[in-house]
This record gives sequence, structure tokens and C-alpha cells, in this order.
Amino acid sequence: MDLDEMINTLKRHPGRDKIGMIASHVGVVRGTSRNGRDVTGIEVAYDHDKIKRIIDDVKAKQGIVEVLVDANEGGLKVGDDILTVAVAGEIRDDVFPALIEAVNRIKIEATRKKEFFD
Repeated sequence: MDLDEMINTLKRHPGRDKIGMIASHVGVVRGTSRNGRDVTGIEVAYDHDKIKRIIDDVKAKQGIVEVLVDANEGGLKVGDDILTVAVAGEIRDDVFPALIEAVNRIKIEATRKKEFFD
């Protein structure tokens, strides 16, 4: 996952004249679970059809030009990137909520994750 390349792709987008902001999310495997247990790694899989639908829904929102998603699957260790999302749009009032929605929906609707512990 290369956030810089995602941003450069957005800056070359045919609708770049409408882009006034790019916001991004990079999810990383943490060393502890939400309940405080030490994590050694995770196994993650995605429903790519659902991700495509989520991208389409978010792109249809007012002021959004493009949404890019890079999802890292399989066995991941602490410190590895899990999910990168970049949203380009006109203004922050449009872009920030779109980014939050995209990330939350991908995590809830399209992700299967199993944590491994010590």
C-alpha cells in the first residue's frame, strides 16, 4: 500500500479541477486488541463486491470526486498496513464525513478479521 501513489493518482484524476481536499486513512495492525490483550497478528479478508458498492455509494455523495481503497489481505503482523482509503472532493465539509463513512462501512460490512494472541 502506497498512500503517496494513491494521492498522486487522485491529483491526476480527470476531475482534478474540482478537488480541493484529499483525506486519507491508513489502518495498521496494533499490538493490543480493543480489550487490552497482546496481539501477535491478524488474519483479514474482504468482500470486494461490497467494497465496490461502498465506493460507489460514497462517490455519489455531493462534493466527492473519487474514492480509492487498498485492502491488505491474509496474515498480517503488528505494524503492517491493513486498509488504506483516500477520498478526494471539493471541500472538507464533504470529504471528512465521506472518509469516515467509507472506512466505517468497509470495516463493518466488508471485513472479516481474526486476531491472534500470545
